[in-house]
Amino acid sequence: MIVDTADTDTGPHCMGTFASRGTHRVGNAVIMAAREAREVMLQVAADMMEVDAADLETDGTGHVAVRGAPSKRIHISDVAGAAHFTQGRSISGRGMFLKERSYPDPETGAMDPDSCQAHACTVADVEVDDETGVVEVLSLHNTYEIGRALNPALVNQQVEGGAWMGVSHALFESTEPYYPHSREHGPIDYSQYLMPGPADTPAQTSVVLERPADNGPFGAKGIGEMTANAPIPAIANAIFDAWASG
Repeated sequence: MIVDTADTDTGPHCMGTFASRGTHRVGNAVIMAAREAREVMLQVAADMMEVDAADLETDGTGHVAVRGAPSKRIHISDVAGAAHFTQGRSISGRGMFLKERSYPDPETGAMDPDSCQAHACTVADVEVDDETGVVEVLSLHNTYEIGRALNPALVNQQVEGGAWMGVSHALFESTEPYYPHSREHGPIDYSQYLMPGPADTPAQTSVVLERPADNGPFGAKGIGEMTANAPIPAIANAIFDAWASG
């Protein structure tokens, strides 16, 4: 017997989770796997209760019950035990979500490369010292439309953490400022590569708009690196407005 813990030799090919689509792709795959595992669980329960699996349902309290006869039920922990120790089966499932390739329309060029586009808007309040050029981001106001927030607390943390990265990109990190001669002017090690600290983090307000996507897991689209993108042009535009207003 060979026990394989999986690596790139045995795992299926993955195009990656670019464009904040991890929740969308993985979430759909998890749902597919869960449905398959549920079918196995119902079949094991059906064998134990000597009924047809099609007549069973889960009741939301951890039991598998006969449809129309809720008193005839069995707890899923007993089902799991019977599957393993009596029937020699594993209650498990497998899911793989693949998005079909989208070809551009020859007339309009329209296509669907991502399938789960989310939207963002950030407003930045900044203060610019007109003598030193030092910029302080006072506050950020973020609005994100992400389909559905599966974990609202985690979404809020992602928005605020990503905004911190956006502030860092806009004001602190020298991301190729003198390309292609950045080695002559930019930071060459982490002692020179500046990033904002806790005192540089601006006050934030965040709003999440939920407009469920038809093809997302429970309507979710995903929220990832986009949270670092919106603050950058918002800060740049705010600096320009501050300069233009004198």
